[in-house]
Amino acid sequence: MLIVGAVWKLIDLTRAPHDRVLRTLVACLILLASGQILSFPEVSLALDSATAAGVAKVVFNAVHMSGLGALLLVFLSAVPGPEDAFRRRVRRHAGLLAGVVTALVIDMIATPPALRGHTLTTADMRQPAIAAFYLIGNAYFVCAYLTPALWAVRYARLATRHLAIGLRVMALGLFVLAVTSVNRVIWVCLRIDAPGGHETFNTVNWSMNDWALGLVLIGLTYSAGRQLAAHVRSVIHHRRMYRELTPLWTALAAAYPELVLNAEPQSPRWRRPRLRRTHERFYRRLIECRDGLVRLSPYLARVAPEADLARGPAEQLARHISEALALKPATEDPETAFTATRIASPSGNDLNAEARELAAISRAYAKGHREQGTDIR
Repeated sequence: MLIVGAVWKLIDLTRAPHDRVLRTLVACLILLASGQILSFPEVSLALDSATAAGVAKVVFNAVHMSGLGALLLVFLSAVPGPEDAFRRRVRRHAGLLAGVVTALVIDMIATPPALRGHTLTTADMRQPAIAAFYLIGNAYFVCAYLTPALWAVRYARLATRHLAIGLRVMALGLFVLAVTSVNRVIWVCLRIDAPGGHETFNTVNWSMNDWALGLVLIGLTYSAGRQLAAHVRSVIHHRRMYRELTPLWTALAAAYPELVLNAEPQSPRWRRPRLRRTHERFYRRLIECRDGLVRLSPYLARVAPEADLARGPAEQLARHISEALALKPATEDPETAFTATRIASPSGNDLNAEARELAAISRAYAKGHREQGTDIR
């Protein structure tokens, strides 16, 4: 999920390279994903084999802590205020992170080489350097989890509904992660006197940690997932409406070819996603259908002078459009002044109502031609 999120936001960053919040979010996701990969036993063993025992543990903690620091900067980047204040906050948190990582490196160097492959379950917790490694690291994690959690709760009060839900879920996960870090500090202290005890405590704590991390990921992706789902539904809807408008558009474009926009896109294709082009094509077709009906409306008024062209049934309007297209001369006199008439006015005052109205007419128009044996595509 972290890798997918990082790739997704990287694509967004190519379209908004100066967005500071987005840049920080990309860095956060990449660092957190890298930290998770470094935590795999196979990766840790390979890194230790290539360097020295204990290096993988320090690198993992440094990368994971940096990812959490970047998560905090995501919230700090969105705080309105002078640039100097933001830079002071960045320097303060970067200094704290650098101090903690330095302390972890010193603890690892101070640990006897034979014991540098230690874990939380090691029986050597009485070694001061080993105990300090976990006490210092987890104390930082408590701060690194709680601070963005508090910021997430603060932003949730001001955010839209879906974003607020995601922020609150993420904050809950971060709070639980902070609790698990406190529990690890307690467990380290307990195991100094009882190296082989309290295993159940650790098992329950790791289970809490996994569930809490899942909550954080759900919170991070909830709002974006809802937006993506809504976007996909919109694309599917616009593709369907685009196809439904085709019969009407084909007839009107043949009568008024000058209304069809054939301009090439100004931006490169790789910068205009296919889903976005779907919306552009739909709106263009909708506008061209409406423009064509405006141009055809004087002839519609002639073939159906008594009909309610603004509110009439779609089947009736489709028949009138066929008759008006037959009445329209191939070449119109440019000196002739025409009076436009309102045609197929939607019940609602939005583009969706407009599209539904014209799509109904287009379906009726295609049905009428199929019944007459004429293929309209």
